[in-house]
Amino acid sequence: MVPAKPVAAALRQERGNGAAGPGPAFARVEHAVNFLSFLLSRLWKALVVVLGVVIINFFLIRMAPGDPATVLAGEAGAGDAAFVGQLRQQFGLDQPVLTQLGIYLKGVATLDLGYSYRNHLPVLDLILDRLPATIVLMSGAFVFSLVLGVFLGVVSARTRYENKRRWIDSAVMSGALLLYATPLFWLSLMAIILFSVVLGWLPAFGMETIGAGYTGMARVQDVALHMILPTISLGCFFMAVYVRLTRASMLEVMGMDFVKTARAKGVPAGRVIRVHVLRNALLPVITFAGIQLGQMAGGAVLTETVFSWPGIGRLMFDALLQRDYQLLLGIFFVTSALVVFFNLVTDIVYRFIDPRISVGGKGATA
Repeated sequence: MVPAKPVAAALRQERGNGAAGPGPAFARVEHAVNFLSFLLSRLWKALVVVLGVVIINFFLIRMAPGDPATVLAGEAGAGDAAFVGQLRQQFGLDQPVLTQLGIYLKGVATLDLGYSYRNHLPVLDLILDRLPATIVLMSGAFVFSLVLGVFLGVVSARTRYENKRRWIDSAVMSGALLLYATPLFWLSLMAIILFSVVLGWLPAFGMETIGAGYTGMARVQDVALHMILPTISLGCFFMAVYVRLTRASMLEVMGMDFVKTARAKGVPAGRVIRVHVLRNALLPVITFAGIQLGQMAGGAVLTETVFSWPGIGRLMFDALLQRDYQLLLGIFFVTSALVVFFNLVTDIVYRFIDPRISVGGKGATA
């Protein structure tokens, strides 16, 4: 198979030599080759990053005090050295650390993340059972924070730029600063007290009503009702960041010459905002959104613990308390792979937000 980069270079050289051929078709072929080269390069870097994270997490876990054998022996009431040694041999903890690392990496390569002796189930099964709940929560919080944050940022920037109703800009920015400074766990607890305990509007804990036996749309509505509080609590912090970032980016773009030219030509203000300003101002927002989407997994640990949401964050917290190192390593591997995947998707989305960004050749690269 011919490498993508030499093919792209040959195509550019042929075009530079004035070779005859269909212009638009040639441009599409070169663009496809450049995109393939970009994608393969990012996938290779992603694999290296995930491998590095797996190795670092393995050694960090091994450096933590205690081990599963000691904890299980203590809970079984048989803390003698012979029993602990038997458990260490069963878990493979009696082997050299590098040998354990090699065995673990071989398992990761085949998606065999080991066995949880605390839960008596394969690690991958435990993670796949909890992962959908976390993805649902993260998706809801991400959409809520991004859509509302961009909308409020646009409203704030427009009122500031047009120097009309400046109080709206002040109110939005003050609210964003307040949400940014509020701890996530405190906001979650206050939301439970207000909307569940005092007003009784929303359920406080869990993903669905236990024992209700809902099916079809009734179950969807029940899950959606349980999602409201954790989604808003998790999304408020990130929404505040998007508001401030969108406002700053919008004000910067509004001061550029092409925006002034469009307004001088009589283009309606709404069209100037949508077509000329917002599309250019979204680039830093998309960049930050890709990073924040990975950070939401960390915020989900607190949110899922407070709201008893049966996701991977709650599973990570329980595994940490139980010294279930094999399960912790599996969770770290899956979450790191998700973060790398989100960043790869962000790089690809760049090209649809701003076609001026290319994936290869001359000019800016994504």
